[in-house]
Amino acid sequence: MSAVSAPAPVRRVAIELGERSYPIDVGNGLLGQAATWSALPQASCALIVTNDVVGPLYGGRMAEVLRTRYRQVHTVVLPDGEQHKDWQTLNLIFDALLRHACDRQTVIVALGGGVVGDMAGFAAASYMRGVPFVQVPTTLLAQVDSSVGGKTAINHPLGKNMIGAFYQPQQVVCDLDTLQTLPARELSAGLAEVIKYGPILDMEFLAWIEGNIDALMARDPAALAHAVVRSCELKAWVVGQDERESGLRAILNFGHTFGHAIEAGLGYGAWLHGEAVGCGMVMAALLSQRLGGVDAAFVRRLHDLIRKAGLPVKGPRLGAERYLELMRVDKKAQAGEIKFVVIDRPGHASVTGAPDALVRDVIEQCCE
Repeated sequence: MSAVSAPAPVRRVAIELGERSYPIDVGNGLLGQAATWSALPQASCALIVTNDVVGPLYGGRMAEVLRTRYRQVHTVVLPDGEQHKDWQTLNLIFDALLRHACDRQTVIVALGGGVVGDMAGFAAASYMRGVPFVQVPTTLLAQVDSSVGGKTAINHPLGKNMIGAFYQPQQVVCDLDTLQTLPARELSAGLAEVIKYGPILDMEFLAWIEGNIDALMARDPAALAHAVVRSCELKAWVVGQDERESGLRAILNFGHTFGHAIEAGLGYGAWLHGEAVGCGMVMAALLSQRLGGVDAAFVRRLHDLIRKAGLPVKGPRLGAERYLELMRVDKKAQAGEIKFVVIDRPGHASVTGAPDALVRDVIEQCCE
């Protein structure tokens, strides 16, 4: 195990989207630093959206910071878990906004993981047809993926993230200290989204992850900082070219077509999103091999890294037909044809269809 190193300096990554551009700040101790919040949007009121796990840890500190800038600061606490990413829980945010008579001069602050960020962002996009919001992700998965790029949504029983909006935050603040209170299972889930960037965009980064997986699992501050910053840089580059996922951005869903089927098939919350994505990447890598994009050694390499990250590499036996049924309502599907993100050469991905018979074979080979 690598020795723990000193905290990294604050790093800034820019999302370049013209008038919708915003910064991502990555560093240690950012929640308590006044300079972190100098770019907060002007407003008369702030609503912190958090959950019953993160709120007791960081909600008070967040409210204290916001009271120095806003006349009114309110908090709504949501139940924790993917199974609560639905209309009923979303309405708790709207209830709070209306109960406190929040107007258009309101900023919503998402303090939590990907579920909190997605729902707070969707609420911000919808309330009074749009109020500003800020992402303060406290999980690794949210820091490297879901808080960046403006995708907001809730789940439907028939499909994950099928109801939502593209709506960019004003600012993203990734305080790496929050990762020290993250349960081990959540840390592994976040590593799935870190690993994802290597096969699709940056093989040097994949090699770095392989060489530093022990340090990442040990929560080494410098290793975590590099993983978060590089992941954000890669996602920023993609989002800057394709904000609304009309083409290139779809490659960021590597492993997600299979993964979303696992989540929906088991029931949201049974597997964490990152666990399903990790397993889904193994399936997608095998499909990539069967389509001629990579060799068996590449598949084994990715399989071994995902396993070392503490993620499942065998999918649940839902039945191949059930997988196919669930994948046909994936957002990338077109006219009922399932689309997969595959590796057509190491470090480069594309979106393609595949024969059902081949997909069935992959599912059977990858499920226990």
